[in-house]
Amino acid sequence: MLKRKNVNTIFLLGLIVLLAISIFIPIPRILFALLAISWFLLTLCGSFFIRWNYHLDSLNSNREIAESQVAITFDDGPHPEHTPKVLSLLKRYNAKGTFFCIGKNIEKHPELLKEIIRQGHSIGNHTFSHANTFGFFGTSKVMQELNRTNELVENLTGLKMALYRPAFGVTNPSIARAVKNLEFNSIGWNVRSLDTTFRNENQVLKRITSKTEKGSIILLHDTSAKSVVVLERLLVFLENRKLESVTVDQLLQIRAYV
Repeated sequence: MLKRKNVNTIFLLGLIVLLAISIFIPIPRILFALLAISWFLLTLCGSFFIRWNYHLDSLNSNREIAESQVAITFDDGPHPEHTPKVLSLLKRYNAKGTFFCIGKNIEKHPELLKEIIRQGHSIGNHTFSHANTFGFFGTSKVMQELNRTNELVENLTGLKMALYRPAFGVTNPSIARAVKNLEFNSIGWNVRSLDTTFRNENQVLKRITSKTEKGSIILLHDTSAKSVVVLERLLVFLENRKLESVTVDQLLQIRAYV
C-alpha cells in the first residue's frame, strides 16, 4: 500500500544501499538525485490526491453498499446567495446532502447553518479559515482551526461534528496528527466535479455523471451559480438512474456527530 511510512522506509533503504555500494565503487550522483526527486514527487502527489490515503486514511466511497445510494457533498459554505438555492433543490428532489462548512462563513451566516440541519442534512468541519496556507500549518494550529469551528457549531446547534473534509483536499503529517488527536473521520470523494474551475456547466456535469455509480461520494460547492445549475441537472440524472442521494454518514454507515 502506498503509505507515507512505507514509502519513506523504501527510499531510506534505497539510500542506504547506494551509500553502501559507494564504499566499494563510485556511484553517479545523479542516482542519489533521482532517488530524492522520486521521493519528493511521490510525497507531493500523496499530499494532493486524497484518494491515495498517503498521509491520512480518508473515506472516499462505499462500493460495498447494498442500496442504490450516493452522497452529494458541498464544500466552502454556507453562502448567503447559493446555499439557499441548493437547499431548495435538494428539497424539491427529496435528496439529502452533506455540507462541509468553513467556520468563518458559519459566523457570518449562523441561521443558514441551522436551516441546513433543520432540513435533515448533515454538516462537517472544513476548517475555520480555509487559508491558502493551510497546508503549511503545524499540528497545533490545525487543531486550533478544527476546534474553533467545532465549538462554534456546538454553541449554535448543540451538535459536535465528527466529520472533517480537508481544505483543498490537501493532507500532510501535521493534518493527519490533528485529525487523529481530535478523532475525526476524514471524508474524501471519488467523484470530483471541478465545479470551481473554468469548466462550464455541461463539462462539469459530464465529468460527474461519467464517474458516478452506487456508493459514490460527489464533491460540489455551494458557492457559485454554476454549481447550482449543475446540481439540478445532477439530481435529475440521479432520479432517472434511480440513485438516491443520502447524507455521507448514512452512505458510509458512520456517525456525523459525537
